[in-house]
Amino acid sequence: MERLTLSFFFVFLLLLSPSFAVVTEAGSIGVNYGRIANNLPSAVKVVNLLKSHGLQRVKVYDTDPAVLTAISGSGIKVTVDLPNELLFAAAKRLTFAYTWVEKNIVAYYPSTEIEAIAVGNEVFVDPHNTTSFLIPAMKNIHQALVKYNLHSSIKVSSPIALSALQNSYPSSAGSFRPELIESVFRPMLEFLRQTGSYLMVNAYPFFAYESNSDVISLDYALFRENPGVVDAGSGYRYFSLFDAQIDAVFAAMSALKYDDIKMVVTETGWPSKGDENEIGASVGNAAAYNGNLVRRILSGGGTPLRPKADLTVYLFALFNENKKNGPTSERNYGLFYPNEESVYDIPFTTEGLKDYHDKPSPSPSPATGGDGKSGPVNGDGNVSKSQSGNTWCVASGEAGKEKLQASLDYACGEGGADCRPIQVGATCYNPNTLEAHASYAFNSYYQKNGRKTGTCYFGGAAYVVTQQPKYGSCEFPTGN
Repeated sequence: MERLTLSFFFVFLLLLSPSFAVVTEAGSIGVNYGRIANNLPSAVKVVNLLKSHGLQRVKVYDTDPAVLTAISGSGIKVTVDLPNELLFAAAKRLTFAYTWVEKNIVAYYPSTEIEAIAVGNEVFVDPHNTTSFLIPAMKNIHQALVKYNLHSSIKVSSPIALSALQNSYPSSAGSFRPELIESVFRPMLEFLRQTGSYLMVNAYPFFAYESNSDVISLDYALFRENPGVVDAGSGYRYFSLFDAQIDAVFAAMSALKYDDIKMVVTETGWPSKGDENEIGASVGNAAAYNGNLVRRILSGGGTPLRPKADLTVYLFALFNENKKNGPTSERNYGLFYPNEESVYDIPFTTEGLKDYHDKPSPSPSPATGGDGKSGPVNGDGNVSKSQSGNTWCVASGEAGKEKLQASLDYACGEGGADCRPIQVGATCYNPNTLEAHASYAFNSYYQKNGRKTGTCYFGGAAYVVTQQPKYGSCEFPTGN
């Protein structure tokens, strides 16, 4: 799971309501078994825990012998991972792939029911620049499976983060980042088609809500009842952010003519605890998200764009992991405490759903903006507040030049913002800074789209303010 990887695709936040994974004809729920902790129970105890709750699928982030041995004979299907640090070797040497598969797959299969190999994890955001090795590594691992005649039983894929999307709103306009299409996605999707595999996707509505709680409905994020939002491109009405995110990926695949490729959601979840600025992180919200997601997945049915696409979804994660870096939420995604007690009670099976009822709680009004700021930015760049009913959209100076430039290009191009006032010599050209120009363009797009939920996000590069921005003599317009 990578928080930063999930930024771009959250532009489609604006859709609002209910949906979660083990694989059957209706849909399947699994769980991610991470082990970045020093207080977890033994692998044998973990397998018993999984079985006692009816969890029949598990995904791990390596090929630890103790784990694979413990799962042996349990009937639990497992997805293993070839870590990012091994991509180079797997891509460059077929002999390495042969040896890795022999040692980590053949040695345990079929007693340990390995059903898939995740080659790397969110490779596009790996700081070690491993993207170019991904496709060759996937092909070599598959070739190794062919050598041992396991290619028909074990799938090969690679989990992507939603930041791999260039456009995600509306969902019907979903598309992959241009620089990844020919180098990665077209050959990857062709490989998945030829081998009968599926695309692995990590999706976290929590990150979108946390950063935009002022404009995103909590009910929409938690699969609760809400009015929904109509996709202007497809005409479909969405009732959950999860479905909107998934359909944005389906649309991106469809744009490349790969409508036939299936998808597995390899990670999704909600933290039960967070830092003060991590809005929405609570036991109640985590229980609602995961419980309602399980109900949505096991009840069958796909998404608006893929109504027959019953999903397999892996919840993140099995345990709270006390050695994970980052904010408090990173150590509190677990369904269980290390002592095997439930953090909250939700069902994982169709039978368990019979007595399951979500327990809605009043949603507190957000005290801050979506990016944690306490108010809008005025012409001096300082935070200020206003009781005005109007709102505007401005760029975040913390987003970085690359993200601001990409978002500015989109707003002035495909987004249809009126960017004439920021051209050379025009009324809002000065100050001639990327942040000032991006702010004007973002606000134009925001006002043009009726200040709808999610139209001021731009992958985390923008946020809503309540005082009219002013740069020099340039005042930002307000929508009708």
